[in-house]
Amino acid sequence: MPYPYLLYVTPAGEIREDPRLQALAFGDHLLTMDDLIPLPNGVTLSMMPDRLAVGRKRNGEQQVLPQSRGWAVAALLPIGYTRTWLPAYEKVPDTEPLPFFGYSAVAGLNGRMYVAALKTDDPRKWHPRAFNRPKLERLVSEKQAAYPQNRIITQHAHCALDYSCPTASNLFFERWEMAIAVSPGCNARCIGCISKQEEEDLISPQDRLTFIPSVDEIVEVALPHLESAEDAIVSFGQGCEGEPLLQWHRIAGAIKAIRARTDKGIININTNASNPRWLQKLYDAGLDTIRVSTISGHPETYTAYYRPLGYTFDDVKESLKRARDAGLYSSINLLSFPGMIDREREVEALLTFIQETGLRLIQLRNLNIDPEVFLPRMPDPDSMGKALGMRAMIEIIKREAPDVEIGNFTRPVKRTFNGVPG
Repeated sequence: MPYPYLLYVTPAGEIREDPRLQALAFGDHLLTMDDLIPLPNGVTLSMMPDRLAVGRKRNGEQQVLPQSRGWAVAALLPIGYTRTWLPAYEKVPDTEPLPFFGYSAVAGLNGRMYVAALKTDDPRKWHPRAFNRPKLERLVSEKQAAYPQNRIITQHAHCALDYSCPTASNLFFERWEMAIAVSPGCNARCIGCISKQEEEDLISPQDRLTFIPSVDEIVEVALPHLESAEDAIVSFGQGCEGEPLLQWHRIAGAIKAIRARTDKGIININTNASNPRWLQKLYDAGLDTIRVSTISGHPETYTAYYRPLGYTFDDVKESLKRARDAGLYSSINLLSFPGMIDREREVEALLTFIQETGLRLIQLRNLNIDPEVFLPRMPDPDSMGKALGMRAMIEIIKREAPDVEIGNFTRPVKRTFNGVPG
């Protein structure tokens, strides 16, 4: 089987293939065609600024392309695809960190381009073509005119139009999973937070919510969506906010008010699950599904990334155990960084975590971060055993935990009580 070739981007912005050099991934992994798939629809090819392209000669030596030839190139995957290898590069000294994107390794062969990735869910509802821009602009204008005082609608108009957020956009398309942001504050300091960074040289790609909506504002947005939208889900906990559990009392009040008027649709929360008692209030109020963000099933790795304030990984596990006991459909948002989460220790810890908490779904999420920002802040990967590879990790989970689904998106699954939908 032929080895794929190095791709790079020229100073003029052209992506070229160098047939003299074999393609590498981060960590000096020699890419093969078994690692790759053709570029999927919706992929974006991106120059990696101030990162020199690196390949391997036929004699096994590495070669770094000079800056005059261009820069390393990476793929930014559409939702529904999971990255399996990061791109190889050599950083120019004293340069800025990479912007917060999920860079994936790419390669070329015979004029075709490939990416190190797997398709892990059906992206139909999340593909850019499902979000017609002229129609979205019209719907945003109409919704804002109908609800001029509702700050949630104003916030998500910004997220839909300026950040192309699918769940914010669905508020205006009146379908599928719809965002409701509620919390400007957070009780974690995630290294890769996309809405607030403490470090001066790390620039968050989004603005964080600046207000706390009222219960009436929440109900005004959520109720019509649940009653009439296709596959209706309303989700607390969005990329433009902190931790929604800090506003648990408002969420609980809103859920009670909504469920007093309709039993349709799914009410979901995306959360760090930091407080089991607060979440129990939401379970009791009528929450249907929960998605908990984590990077690991191991407390050391979790703590290094989330840097929690006033809670521990044991609280996260307890919250999920209570969700299982309350009949909720529970999932995790597993932040995926190849070469870290696929280590032997991490896979073993994840399987134990699944068994202890009764998870139903693992939503894989490519972690958008510069490797050289991320890795120095995490435990030494060599202490975690061998890197098995993302494909192998997924196959192990499927084999050892066959009842757990692997995907990328929240499911419109109704809560059950003793096995009976509620």
